[in-house]
Amino acid sequence: MIYGYARVSTKEQNIDRQIKHLQEAGCKKEHIFEEKISGATTDRSILQEMLSVLRPGDEVLVSDLTRITRSTQDLFQLVEEIKEKDAALKSLKDTWLDTSSDNPYSEFLLTVMAGVNQLERDLLKVRQREGIEIAKEKGRYTGRVKKYHDKHAGMNHAIELYKSGEYTIKEIEEITQVGKSSLYRKIAKLKEQKAI
Repeated sequence: MIYGYARVSTKEQNIDRQIKHLQEAGCKKEHIFEEKISGATTDRSILQEMLSVLRPGDEVLVSDLTRITRSTQDLFQLVEEIKEKDAALKSLKDTWLDTSSDNPYSEFLLTVMAGVNQLERDLLKVRQREGIEIAKEKGRYTGRVKKYHDKHAGMNHAIELYKSGEYTIKEIEEITQVGKSSLYRKIAKLKEQKAI
């Protein structure tokens, strides 16, 4: 049996192209597992569901490696889990990833290419850090935008309710939808500034 796995990171992204490629490669629509979740998330329930139905001789087909793994370590664990079920993993884009073959070069290429894949991710992170440093030097980097900035209506309302002394933190959280931890931090900061 050939099972397909297709994933997009957000609900707004389109999964149709992946499904089309999987069907063209011989996977039936009813055997394609679709997931809309970030690859960084460890709890990918649809992936786990697909792995649970694998039987000896089955094949897992993906359009490309990034759809099913998020790191080299993740890839090795996944390949090991699939192999334990006497099934195989194959990527349409990354043609080197085909564990269905008994060819020892397949295993070798898997190791080498997974390492290259991880190296590319690590280099990307280095370039991002370098870009941030350059932006900081030029005064163009402001960092991540704070969720609860000084003009945030919800936080300001929460502080007003707190100052009134009529509400508990839990009640303020329910009324304003401002997180308890964020509210405590803001109160501590205002007390430090002697603003309340």
